[in-house]
Amino acid sequence: MHVGNVIRKYRKDKNLTQEELAKRLGVTAPAVNKWENGHCLPDISLLSPIARLLNISTDTLLSHEKELSDVEANRLVEQANKKLQSEPFDEVFQWVKECLTEYPNCNYLILWMIRMFDSHRQRLELPDKEKYDTYILDSYKRVLESDNEQMKNAAAESLYYFHMNKEQYQQAEQYLTYFSQENPERKRKQAMICSKTGRQNEAYKAYEELLYAGYQSLNMTFHSIYTLALEENDYDRAHMLVDKMQKLARLFEFGEFHEISPKLELAVLEEDEAATLRIMEQMLANLETISAFTKSSLYVHMDFKEISREFLATIREDLMKEFRDAETYAYLKRSQQWKELVGLSERQN
Repeated sequence: MHVGNVIRKYRKDKNLTQEELAKRLGVTAPAVNKWENGHCLPDISLLSPIARLLNISTDTLLSHEKELSDVEANRLVEQANKKLQSEPFDEVFQWVKECLTEYPNCNYLILWMIRMFDSHRQRLELPDKEKYDTYILDSYKRVLESDNEQMKNAAAESLYYFHMNKEQYQQAEQYLTYFSQENPERKRKQAMICSKTGRQNEAYKAYEELLYAGYQSLNMTFHSIYTLALEENDYDRAHMLVDKMQKLARLFEFGEFHEISPKLELAVLEEDEAATLRIMEQMLANLETISAFTKSSLYVHMDFKEISREFLATIREDLMKEFRDAETYAYLKRSQQWKELVGLSERQN
């Protein structure tokens, strides 16, 4: 904010007219008017009296604050947006430059002002739109030096898309290093670069890895919500969520075993004998589909370790051990079908 704007703002906050302010400072009203309209600056000897009169610091008067608040920055971005709707593009560009010169340390303002400005530039049919490239790039790179990790990542993303739009894929790729290896966005952006540079297999593999990881993440999230529903004894909601987990496994082609198994816990909690026995039988019958995703057309570019017969035998043994748990399945103790299924003799029972 210019000194004149600061004076106007705080003068109005104190309900003073230009004439009243001038009288208290021993200057003329036209002088105050010139300050507020940016035609000239107050004499240096008046800075302290003006600050005291307006109950602000000289730093505030001179706009030496390190940064604007996000609210103030958003207000300036919105102002620029309105200007772009009605004023010549290059004039707005000059205004934007003045704003960012006035607040050189406000990375939030720089990032969002330039993002908004560049977005308008891309949409307009300008004969010389490339002339703004250097300033836009330099602005993003300034934010890239921020100590704020969120701002730094946002600037890296803006630089990535800037170069992608210009088909400068090598330059775009260098900004992926600002994203964590665990960040799915990094992999998705890398896949996009691969697809644009003839590395189709790499692109497929990256996208498939995102699908695979996406299933794991979604399934865990559904299960967490399901657990909350059980804690609240909301069994209707729990059944709905189990149904969603089944459909999720089917959608991502993880195999019948993964579609069936989420239903077992609810059947046990509800002591539903028929459902429990049916699910147990289905899980054992479909045990070999536990790795069905390795054969799915969704993941053909991924490398999976083949599951051995010995490993499947171990899983079956563990399941049978679980299904024999007399405490968990006490409600099945009279069921001959359960005894036969889990291999219990009358003597063992």
